[in-house]
Amino acid sequence: MKIENPTPLQWRFSERAQKLQSSAIREILKITMRPEIISFAGGLPSPATFPVERLKVAFDKVLSDQGKVALQYGPTDGYGPLREWVANSLSTDGAKINANQVMMTSGSQQGLDLLGKVLIDEGSKVLVETPSYLGALQAFSLYGPEFVSVPSDDGGLMPETVATLGQGARMLYALPNFQNPTGRTLSVERRQALVNICAQLGLPLIEDDPYGALSYRAEPLPKMLSMNPGGVIYMGSFSKILTPGIRLGYVVAPRALIEKMEQAKQATDLHTSQLTQMVVYETIKDGFLDQHIPTIRKLYSDQCDAMLDALQTYFPSGVSWTRPEGGMFIWVTLPKHIDSTKLLAEAVEQHVAFVPGGPFYGNTPEQHTLRLSFVTVPPAKIRDGIEKLGKLIASKI
Repeated sequence: MKIENPTPLQWRFSERAQKLQSSAIREILKITMRPEIISFAGGLPSPATFPVERLKVAFDKVLSDQGKVALQYGPTDGYGPLREWVANSLSTDGAKINANQVMMTSGSQQGLDLLGKVLIDEGSKVLVETPSYLGALQAFSLYGPEFVSVPSDDGGLMPETVATLGQGARMLYALPNFQNPTGRTLSVERRQALVNICAQLGLPLIEDDPYGALSYRAEPLPKMLSMNPGGVIYMGSFSKILTPGIRLGYVVAPRALIEKMEQAKQATDLHTSQLTQMVVYETIKDGFLDQHIPTIRKLYSDQCDAMLDALQTYFPSGVSWTRPEGGMFIWVTLPKHIDSTKLLAEAVEQHVAFVPGGPFYGNTPEQHTLRLSFVTVPPAKIRDGIEKLGKLIASKI
C-alpha cells in the first residue's frame, strides 16, 4: 500500500561524519584520469611492476588445492603461514618477532584506522612529522586528536624535540624510509635517538614502512622495530612490492595491543580476505621477492634520476627539492609567495598535475610546497611535464 504524502527523510549525520573530508589526493586523481594529463600526483606504484603471471599461477594453485579453505571465513588476525612469514622476515639476531605479534589488515590504511580506534580519544595528543602522510592524518582525524607537529629538517624528523612535545601524548607516527611526501630518510643515529626518547617517555612509536624495500643505492637502514620491539609498532604493506589491488598490509605490535586491534577489526570487517592472503603467501614463500624487488628498484631509480635531471634543467632559481635515495616521491619548496593549490589549477591547463603540499601538514600548512611522484611516468614524459611546470613557476617569480 502506497503511503500518502510521506515525510522526507531527515538525514542526521553524526558529528564525526560531519567532520569527514575527501582526500585531496583522491580528488586530484579524478583529474589525472584524463589521458592528456602528465600526472605526478598519485602515490601509485607502476603497473609495470605488477607480477601478473606469478599471481595468476598462485590464484590457480590456491583455488585448485585449497579452494574451500581460501573461500571461507578466516581468523581475524590473519592467515597463519603468512603471519609466520612476516614475523620471520622482520626478526633479527637481537629482536625475535613472533607470529602472534602480527595482524594482517585490509591494506595498511586499515591498520592506521584501527590504531586510531584503540589509541586515540577526543583531544588526545598525537605527534606527527612536518609534513606527514596525508592518509594517516585523515585516518587519525576521525577520532578527534590534537595533532602536534614535530619539527623536521632535510634529515627528517628531529628527535630531540620529542622529549618536550611528547609529554602526555598517545603516540608518535613516523615514516623513516623515503617518507611520503618528502622522500626523506631518517639516519641510523636519529632512529636510535627517537627510539630511546620514546622509550623514556613510554610513548608508543609507530614506524610506518611501506617504502623501506625500495632503496635505490644501498641496503635499507635498520628498522626501529629491531631497536625496541616492545615499544615500536611496525606497519608494512604488500602494495608497493606486489600490487595495491590485493589490499593487504600488516601491523606488528606487542600482543596486548594486537588483541585490542583484533577486537576493533572484528567490528569492522571480521577478517581480511583469506583468499588474497593465501595467494600472497603462495607467491612469496619461496623467495620470489628477492628477485622481484630489485627490478622495481631499478625502474624507480631510473625514473627518479630522470626527474632530478629535469628539475635541475628546467626549474628556476629560488626553488628547492629533495633528492630521495629510494621510494616514490620528491618534495618541492617554492618561493613563499607562490600558492601551490592555485598553481595546480594553472598546471592542469598545461596538462600537468601534482599534489599541493598544504594537506600534508597536521597544523599550519606550508602552501608553497608540493609533492611530485615519478614512478608511473616514463622519462620522456617526465622531462616534458617538468619543463612545462618549470616555465609556469618561472612566470611567477
